[in-house]
Amino acid sequence: MHRVVAVVRPVQSMLELGFAGEVFGLARPGVPQRYEFAICTESPGEVATSSGYSITVRQDLSALADADTVIVPGWTPVEEPVSAAVREAIVAAHDRGARLATICSGAFALARTGLLDGRRATTHRSRVEQFQREFPQVQVLRDVLYVDDGDIATSAGAGAGMDLCLHLVRRDHGAAHAALIARNMVLPPHREGGQAQHAPAPPDPLDGLLDWAAARLAEPLGVDALAAQVGVSPRTLARRFAERLGTSPGAWLLARRVAEARTLLEETDLTVEVIARRVGLSSAVNLRRRFRAHVGTTPGGYRRTIRGG
Repeated sequence: MHRVVAVVRPVQSMLELGFAGEVFGLARPGVPQRYEFAICTESPGEVATSSGYSITVRQDLSALADADTVIVPGWTPVEEPVSAAVREAIVAAHDRGARLATICSGAFALARTGLLDGRRATTHRSRVEQFQREFPQVQVLRDVLYVDDGDIATSAGAGAGMDLCLHLVRRDHGAAHAALIARNMVLPPHREGGQAQHAPAPPDPLDGLLDWAAARLAEPLGVDALAAQVGVSPRTLARRFAERLGTSPGAWLLARRVAEARTLLEETDLTVEVIARRVGLSSAVNLRRRFRAHVGTTPGGYRRTIRGG
């Protein structure tokens, strides 16, 4: 069982903590329980929250000693220093191989440990300038939902923390398991980390297009076909994709095809050649090349890892 431990402090944001608890700690009928979730704090007892009430935290920082993933679900105020005890516990967990993740302002706390130096990270868009001034040695990605830098992951605002948590589940146990949790929570199954934090409010020709395209991945769809479906030029479509999703139509379509291939590798015994045709990548050679570029392994290696796990 993968052990996830969140480090909390007063005044703790319950939204950020709640997202982590929902994804990693809540037992759901029909969903295999693959995580154990706990919270800890430097001084166990009553911890004030941003919601106007207190929570009781019984475990101290020693809980991080056997954590597989350590989450810092927000850090307010962001100017608050990190105590020597918290710093040492987080660094020790990372040194022995634990994965670290932050939600929203939690990136400030992690940066103060020095573990983000020379790494890519993000935080809430309203705090990016402050973060960059205070931690110039960190490569800040300004307008993304989350950054997965391998053993350390950071997310933007609170809602992006949910996307990051589901991304970590997808990394650990595959797209199908993450989608099962998302459906149970009545959430979209997948938002790429590179999507922009802010989406424009006016009506958009992308409305309905994404579902239409996702249902036709086996077809030879291209940017021209997507543009024709909503009656705009390819240039206009590219601009709308950039504004709303922070990516290009072609990159989005390829990401959806790779995501569908992951699901088929997890849930079926179809050959790589058949899966390639079903997701519109034409051949096993093309699927292997695209899959390795996106996932970091081959389709066969991915299937063995997921099923072996």
